[in-house]
Amino acid sequence: MKNPSGYSRMQITLHWVVVVLVALQYLLHEGMSDAYDVAEETGIYALSTPVIGHIAGGALILLLACWRLILRNDRGVPAAPAGEPEVFRRLSHVAHLAVYALLILLPVSGALAWGGQIEAAGEAHEALKTLFLLLILAHVGAVAVHQLVWKTGLMKRMMRAQD
Repeated sequence: MKNPSGYSRMQITLHWVVVVLVALQYLLHEGMSDAYDVAEETGIYALSTPVIGHIAGGALILLLACWRLILRNDRGVPAAPAGEPEVFRRLSHVAHLAVYALLILLPVSGALAWGGQIEAAGEAHEALKTLFLLLILAHVGAVAVHQLVWKTGLMKRMMRAQD
């Protein structure tokens, strides 16, 4: 696999756009949650502004996650920072795979729950949502450890492009 010295401008942009979209999905989920509860009770899956916004946000996240994977495959990613213990290097790899899996599985499960009206997909979506939130917290914690404990300068890689 290719190991560039840093991330490209596009990789960085896509990362931060997805961060904002995911945050919005969590912060503005109440309208979708309420609509889904009503749909389960009545069998009527009515479109509303919050529902359309949540669906559009999920679809955009899915598309951008796929684009990120294509870029990652074509360009590669920088090697783990020097000073990162091997066990954390391996955990980081697994965590990044899990992030991409969840960026794909969450929109798909949500689409199956709403569009396919599959209750099990809705339950999976809820479980995956919680798992993703925990993974995000672990990711942010790992960045903090890199910056404050190991002092690897990891954040620079997601702030300055190396095209």
